[in-house]
Amino acid sequence: MPITIQEKIFAAASELFYSQDIRATGVDAIAKAANTTRMSLYKYFPSKDDLVIAFLRKRDEDFRTWFMSQVDGKANNPQAKLLAIFDVISQWLDIPEFRGCAFINAAAEFPLEGNPVHQVSIEFYDKFRNYIADLARQSGSKSPENLALQLSLLIEGAIVSEQMQRHSGAAIQARQAAILLIEGSLR
Repeated sequence: MPITIQEKIFAAASELFYSQDIRATGVDAIAKAANTTRMSLYKYFPSKDDLVIAFLRKRDEDFRTWFMSQVDGKANNPQAKLLAIFDVISQWLDIPEFRGCAFINAAAEFPLEGNPVHQVSIEFYDKFRNYIADLARQSGSKSPENLALQLSLLIEGAIVSEQMQRHSGAAIQARQAAILLIEGSLR
């Protein structure tokens, strides 16, 4: 099936936004990478912000689907899945094209909380923490929301550490800390 101009624009923008950052990527660069014109880009995406939000929403959907299937493939009970999260994160951090979390990066580039790009980033991490809290609840955690926040902070810290210094071992250390937090939460 042939790829449409809209799909080419979206694919080019997605690649550039993740590899070069959102603000550093101009509309002209996206149009050029998609082998089209600015006019075509604006036909499908009325503004760059619309394109950024579409990129983040698709990234959210794709990442959560991939992530949850990876966790499910590594563990078969909620408590084991809480630790499998760290194994999957470690796997993701090791890929050569890793450039950090698109949502952390976007929130840093658009720091005002009322900004729609910032809001989409917040929504992603709210869903992520809810996923962890649900696993914590199923595991019998006495405080699933607190455990979810603590584990999420470990994950976010590992992501940023790995982004700043490749092969930092942050995911391994985060997993070790997670073991203690999970055990403490289940007592």
